[in-house]
Amino acid sequence: MEDHPRALLSAHGLTPKKRFGQNFLMDGEATHRIARLALDGASSDAPVPILEIGAGTGALTRALLDEGGQVTALEIDDPLVAILRGRADLSAATILHGDAMTFDYAAFAAGRRWRATGNLPYNVGTPVLMKLVEMRGGPETIVAMLQRDVVDRLVAKPGTPAYGSLSIAVQYAMHVERAFTLGPRAFFPPPKVDSTVVRLVRRDAPAVATRDEALFLQVVRAAFAYRRKTLANSLMLALVLPREPVARAIADAGLEPEIRGEQLDLAAFARLADALAEGRL
Repeated sequence: MEDHPRALLSAHGLTPKKRFGQNFLMDGEATHRIARLALDGASSDAPVPILEIGAGTGALTRALLDEGGQVTALEIDDPLVAILRGRADLSAATILHGDAMTFDYAAFAAGRRWRATGNLPYNVGTPVLMKLVEMRGGPETIVAMLQRDVVDRLVAKPGTPAYGSLSIAVQYAMHVERAFTLGPRAFFPPPKVDSTVVRLVRRDAPAVATRDEALFLQVVRAAFAYRRKTLANSLMLALVLPREPVARAIADAGLEPEIRGEQLDLAAFARLADALAEGRL
């Protein structure tokens, strides 16, 4: 097929670039599954704009258009932008040349409801995802292809090895659902790891209420800064606090003195952050 990623690259004398983390999805059924997940629940009468991050040769772009999406496709690689703009079957999409790490998502959103999707490059996948999760007016739905181990962290529960600050920051803002996993042979060139599609839907309100969201997230990061240490010692070191107020906040939150950060769920972190905030008053 002339629109197959490998064929398009070959026709233009191109090879995948490691510096951009390029691994092109070749499974046509998978691209349509991603598109359907990304557009699920959107009204056909009033389409929600969807931003595709890392459009590559346009396989997912085409699937999104086939499924009725109002698509803007972002791509950093100049030759690929030329391929995208040269494909007549993608003429209904807006093709933008830009870097996902510096792109002005707020300007794109312009106060509208919107969605985001993409086969995110492994080298920037997590920071790009967190930009979308944490931004004010961020996308209501994100469907992303990431390394399987990253998705393991996104969906992890307390007390498991994958559970950490990334798990909490994402689950605080979003409902998270693992969709499906693909092996290396679904991509060109094949990566060394499996890839997983994850769907994140923004909560109407954060998963837990806390008096100071910035402090809550700071406490979460501090709790995992020294994973081999107790929660108290990790907080003391990361937040540069004396032992006494930390110990008092842990007790006020109803937690055991020797507990570790990976044992706390979101509600416990909210109680702890509020207790620390109370101690600062």
